[in-house]
Amino acid sequence: MHSEEKLIHRCLNNNAKAQEEFYRRFAPKMYGVCLRFAKSQMEADDILQEGFIKVFTNLKSFRNEGSLEGWIRRTIVNTAINLFKKNSKYQKDIEIEKADLMPHHEAGAFDNLCVEELLELIAKLPTGYRMVFNLNVIEGYTHKEISKLLGISENTSKSQLSRARYTLQKRISELQ
Repeated sequence: MHSEEKLIHRCLNNNAKAQEEFYRRFAPKMYGVCLRFAKSQMEADDILQEGFIKVFTNLKSFRNEGSLEGWIRRTIVNTAINLFKKNSKYQKDIEIEKADLMPHHEAGAFDNLCVEELLELIAKLPTGYRMVFNLNVIEGYTHKEISKLLGISENTSKSQLSRARYTLQKRISELQ
């Protein structure tokens, strides 16, 4: 039996040491995911905690058909999305046709930023912009998938992404 499979098996048997090992192995990477979606470290802590509760609760449904880390990541991302939905009862949808189209700056604007600075700028985006940006640019979801996940139209997703990019480009150019 593969070591990851053994660890899962021990976790499913409520072995506290195995659960702690599991958490220590995957929590640091998942915390990075949480930070990208959260407005603050406190919110990222909440997402991580709630996400790992879901991971441990649903670990029995993991079928070893893909990577365990990928399965955990999807659970964490879905936890962040659920928190977003819960906290955004009064979302304002803006159709892409009605949105101001913003000019795009040259791709080299990001070259002078370190990862921490970029993550900090992403964290400061308005919640809707941040969610769509992370889901599309970092996690690779399509606008159709994002619209289903967040309960918004595809055009709203496109608009939010366009505005997120513009906001980031503007803030980056202000730093330079």
